[in-house]
Amino acid sequence: MSLGPIMMDLRGPTLENDEKELLLHPLVGGIIFFSRNYESPDQIAALAKEIHGLREPRLLIAVDHEGGRVQRFRDGFTRLPALQLIGERYDKDKQAGLTLAEKAGWLMAIELRAVDIDFSFAPVLDVCKGISQVIGDRSFHRDPECVADLSKAYMHGMRRAGMAAVGKHFPGHGAVKEDSHLAIPVDGRRFEDIQMDDMLSFERLIHAGLAGIMPAHVIYPEVDDKPAGFSSIWLHNILRQQLEFQGVIFSDDISMAGAEVVGGYVDRAYCALEAGCDMVLVCNNQEAAIEVLDNLKVEPNPASQSRLIRMHGKYEHDFTKLKNDEAWQTVSTEISDLVVEPELALGDDGIA
Repeated sequence: MSLGPIMMDLRGPTLENDEKELLLHPLVGGIIFFSRNYESPDQIAALAKEIHGLREPRLLIAVDHEGGRVQRFRDGFTRLPALQLIGERYDKDKQAGLTLAEKAGWLMAIELRAVDIDFSFAPVLDVCKGISQVIGDRSFHRDPECVADLSKAYMHGMRRAGMAAVGKHFPGHGAVKEDSHLAIPVDGRRFEDIQMDDMLSFERLIHAGLAGIMPAHVIYPEVDDKPAGFSSIWLHNILRQQLEFQGVIFSDDISMAGAEVVGGYVDRAYCALEAGCDMVLVCNNQEAAIEVLDNLKVEPNPASQSRLIRMHGKYEHDFTKLKNDEAWQTVSTEISDLVVEPELALGDDGIA
């Protein structure tokens, strides 16, 4: 059985019988975990092992685990800083900031790999322009050159732990105020301005071997009237041809408001795949996921298969042994201390 083009989620911390049947559907290729799926490191490791044992090749297991406001697993895991805090360290000492970014990427990835998670949708490559409600401190920096440098170091840290990186949200979500979870953002800038600014970090990381990219549910009307994740202009002409990206394209969640302009759930899945996505996320709406699985008629794509297989995590780690490792202890302390350093703390640090 091949990996299907749909990534869905689960209702809770255990795999129910009806959900197990869904995961055996040939169109399913992955699972994304949320906070509701997590109780403890032992529990999530057992759940991941059960899911990985269902099929061969094993389903991909992903999570949004950036740090700051977006960290799905907390109790038992190191508290990770918002990426902006690393950018602030970089402003004070460039080399120290790059080293910190590499350590943060390694720490995030190795803890997830120790509970059998294949990858995290990280890092955020958006440029912080002080505009976006949803990006904010999730971005490393306001300067695209700094975002590129820091995200490259972060990606190398992830790779050292055995995890592929997924940069988001192509070509850039930082210049719109609206949150695409709740609205349909429109970025009216010229392509040349986006290319010179927001796209810089994506281009740099692609040249450095970035394995995955997630496009934004943002409309850039100077380029196309569809959101980037449903646009063959953005995904095929620009990302694949112009930037020569050879990795996996994951859609953002098609249950978000930013995807509604495309039509119903099945239409959204079709449109995303036809535009160039290798895998479509249908999250927080299991009825919608079932509707897509029942009605989406697509053949396996050999090119997508070869790309998706490369997203499986490498290197086996044991969570208990990891916690006893001196290198982990040193880095974990350094990274978690960053969150509470007075000179780096942000006013909205506690916002979920």
